Amino acid sequence: MWAVEPIFAKLAYANSDFLQTSAVRAVSVALVAILYVLLRGQTNLKVTGRQFSHLVYLALAGTIFGDLLYFYALTRIPVLNAVLIGHMQPIFIVLMGFFLLKEDRLTKFDYAGIGTMIVAGVLVTTKTLENLSAARLGTAGDVYVLLATVAWATTSIVTRKYLRELDAGVVTFYRYVVASAVFIGYLSLRSPLLLSNIYQIMVGVVVGAGTILYYEGLKRIKAAQVGALELSTPFFATLLAFLILGERVTAMQIAGLALLLVGICFLSRKEEACF
Repeated sequence: MWAVEPIFAKLAYANSDFLQTSAVRAVSVALVAILYVLLRGQTNLKVTGRQFSHLVYLALAGTIFGDLLYFYALTRIPVLNAVLIGHMQPIFIVLMGFFLLKEDRLTKFDYAGIGTMIVAGVLVTTKTLENLSAARLGTAGDVYVLLATVAWATTSIVTRKYLRELDAGVVTFYRYVVASAVFIGYLSLRSPLLLSNIYQIMVGVVVGAGTILYYEGLKRIKAAQVGALELSTPFFATLLAFLILGERVTAMQIAGLALLLVGICFLSRKEEACF
């Protein structure tokens, strides 16, 4: 799902902008979430005031700020750059968990994983040895995705600490309903919400399905396994971007993909062996 999302977004930009696409996406995700909740026989969407405040934070930091930056960056950088930088999120989750929550001590594997993933990001954003030697480490679009990644990491911390007991569909529903209200309110001051193509809706459908499946997966398998499986995203995204969008990758970017795998493996080393 995460690999398909940026492909649909890029296709949606053919006759729409990133803001309209983000708004339609948010509404579509909310509809997918409520449908999932209803199909599972749940009718109670009630949350406490404290839980709602944390859900509002997810909407503002994760969707209004993070997702919007990500979708804007997709208008300026290749899919591979966006997806790989976005999957550096574990770096910030580990660091925030250590410095803010004081939950875990950083091990040598954490440091090795963080360092390896940073190198992976540099290789992907620089693309060639010539750019690397000239210290051209990326573009403004890459920085936007990095900022979005930090925002997403904060929402992961909040979800783990305060919303773990809530149903995955309920969390997804509130996050995107609040975001939809903000988008529609803002657009009403400028222009009406426009559905320009089917890809705008498909982005929301795949994100809704992906978010719910991700939360449900966390309940059933180990976090290390989730991290390892999610590594398939950059590889699938690269393949789809090549086949559908005609985007090409360099040898250095392929090396960066391989290093991303090694970095995540190090970060999950506390739970099970990598090699």
